[in-house]
Formats: sequence, structure tokens, C-alpha cells
Amino acid sequence: MRRDNPRLLVNSEARRAERAAQGLPPYPLKVTITNSGDLDPDLKFWHHGGEKVVYCPDSAAAKLREALGDLAGVVSLGPAVDLGRMLDDLSQHGIRRLMVEGGGTIHTQFLTQGLADEIHLAIAPIFVGDGNPPRFVNPGDFPGGVGHRMALAEVRAVDDVVLLRYLPKESSGSKTS
Repeated sequence: MRRDNPRLLVNSEARRAERAAQGLPPYPLKVTITNSGDLDPDLKFWHHGGEKVVYCPDSAAAKLREALGDLAGVVSLGPAVDLGRMLDDLSQHGIRRLMVEGGGTIHTQFLTQGLADEIHLAIAPIFVGDGNPPRFVNPGDFPGGVGHRMALAEVRAVDDVVLLRYLPKESSGSKTS
């Protein structure tokens, strides 16, 4: 959020209408996670779309409530952000599906804790000349190790981007990643 300053909206009027027809708000709940609480209230995220919630450790809760006011609900998860507790809380509020966007840290946390049941990878014709570009995941202890591969469920072109959708499968026995 700090780097990209996204609005994160459902841009399609038809999709918003479809959500409304299902008794859902036009925009899904927008969720963010922070350890530091250093989230600027001027970010676009807070000012577009529907309801928002921030999950954080106890140490950041007061700071966030003061900074964000009524822009978002703030949920403290204890001494550290516990993703399992966060998912339980979201479930208690009727959230059944969660799309996780972020960097290598958040992806690594969800994957190493076995909390992702589907992965969507977008391959875009953009070349990064940085010798140390951001990675999809960081080093981590992933369940099943390199023998636990995912199954390719779908390949779809979206303009000039290719979307790959992966689902978990049983251990392949393969020693390659």
C-alpha cells in the first residue's frame, strides 16, 4: 500500500450489480495487515470503495485508531499478527474468500502456514532490470517442501497478461521446484 497507493476497487459496474443482486455490498471488504501501524490516512485505499479493516499487533492498535479514525476498523491480534486468528475473525464476519495481494513477506507467511488454497500468478511482459527484484515469496519452510507441487488448474489470457491458476495437489515426489 505504501509503495503502490492502490484504490483496490471492483471497476466493473456489472460485477458490482451482480454483487448487489446476491445481497452483497458493491465492493468487498478491504483488509490490510500491518505490524508497525505506519499507514498514512491519505492513501487512496481508505477513500475509495466500501468498508475497510486493519489487522495489527496490540502495539500498533492505538496509533492506528488515532490516525485512521472512522476510515477503517482496527482489529488487534495480540502481541503479533496471527494470520490464523485473522482468518477466524474474518470468517466470523461472513468472509468466506480472501484474495491476498502483497509482497514476498505476506505471500511467504500465508504459504508457510498452509493458509493458501489457490494461487493466481500473472505473467506480464514487463522486464525488471534490477539485479535483486522483489520475489513472489521469500525463503521459508513451506509445507511439504519441494516435493509438494501445485496443480495447474487454468491458463487464461487477460489482454497482454497470462493468468495462471494453481490448486494444491498431493505430493508429487518430485525433487524439483
